[in-house]
Amino acid sequence: MTNSEALFERAQRSIPGGVNSPVRAFRAVGGTPRFIVRGEGPYIWDADGRRYTDYVGSWGPLILGHAHPEVVQAVQQAAAKGLSFGAPTEGEVELAELLIALVPSLEQVRMVSSGTEATMSAIRLARGFTGRDAIIKFAGCYHGHADSLLVNAGSGALAFGCPSSAGVPEDIARHTLVLDYNDAQQLADAFERHASRIAAVIVEPVAGNMNLVMPKPGFLQAMRELCSKHGSVLIFDEVMTGFRVGLGSAQGLYGITPDLSTFGKIVGGGMPLGVFGGRRDIMGKVAPLGPVYQAGTLSGNPVAVAAGLATLRQVQAPGFYGRLETLTKALRDGLVASARAHGVVFSAQHIGGMFGLYFADRCPTRCDEAMACDKGAFNRFFHAMLDAGDYLAPSAFEAGFVSAAHGEAEIAATVAAADAWFARC
Repeated sequence: MTNSEALFERAQRSIPGGVNSPVRAFRAVGGTPRFIVRGEGPYIWDADGRRYTDYVGSWGPLILGHAHPEVVQAVQQAAAKGLSFGAPTEGEVELAELLIALVPSLEQVRMVSSGTEATMSAIRLARGFTGRDAIIKFAGCYHGHADSLLVNAGSGALAFGCPSSAGVPEDIARHTLVLDYNDAQQLADAFERHASRIAAVIVEPVAGNMNLVMPKPGFLQAMRELCSKHGSVLIFDEVMTGFRVGLGSAQGLYGITPDLSTFGKIVGGGMPLGVFGGRRDIMGKVAPLGPVYQAGTLSGNPVAVAAGLATLRQVQAPGFYGRLETLTKALRDGLVASARAHGVVFSAQHIGGMFGLYFADRCPTRCDEAMACDKGAFNRFFHAMLDAGDYLAPSAFEAGFVSAAHGEAEIAATVAAADAWFARC
């Protein structure tokens, strides 16, 4: 028995499923999850001493790679002064000012402790601001595990939803309308029928939780126009895309100005930190200024803030995103060329430091297309790559991530390992 197997067996006695977040359990791909003991640069090591080139990066936050010296130093210095105060600190102000400077749609921000908390708070704020109850989300977009967002599509195309998790009351789910991602006409039809009820539309501007799915031209713009016309709040969930696809995040890349945005992952530099923010008139409704209550004992935690500031300083370096884009493109191009050379049905795409791999003849544009990809082929590929020393997300429906710590050598080695597997297919 390996050390990871022993730890997993032990963990299942005290933790549901042996993990503290479901996808880590490897149930989608089979096998035993690797228990990680350390990371450095583009690499992680498991409890058995095996090294992997990491393309998960803690699910996106580690854009600088593991244990970046500047980030570690900032965390150590902050921790030496105290782990938490439950009182304002200058670091919070500095991070807020930096975020507002980097993302033009942000006029004010509020810090929380997770992406789920940020999206949950943004939706409550949108409802409080508009006085409306309904929200629109899109199938395949994940916005955390708040009750309003764990909702499947209703029985009809424009029907309000039903719970997708036990424990979510139907009375809450019925206020969420689930539409198809990239269908601007369906969105227009929903506003035609329900405009007076719709408080907000929330979207991942680039979806990363049904694998990587790009917005079609005009989709985000239609969303902006419809929300403006009908007085609804447009919320961009940039927990994953924020500072991952560019310095201005996805909204800067596509030239769309949302009313509210949510951030996480990179803004905490690998520490638990989330942010929601946007228009000053909307943010003015948040307590203590307004009637929308939101609070958190560890919000703006000084250690997490220090990690976030250190990370955001690094990504502002000239050429940072150009190099990250080049590395990610090299990975995508290498994998696609290799699969084609061996006649394997495979496609891939990337944006910034995110990539998506699909065992399908073309890249998906919506959830049902992503779900139709060959999951069995992905699972076999995943385990072959794991055996070769490449750590990919243990699910066919998750985006992957390249960090600034990856180099040409790591990318080439990964492509070579994939080529060897494609050749055997």
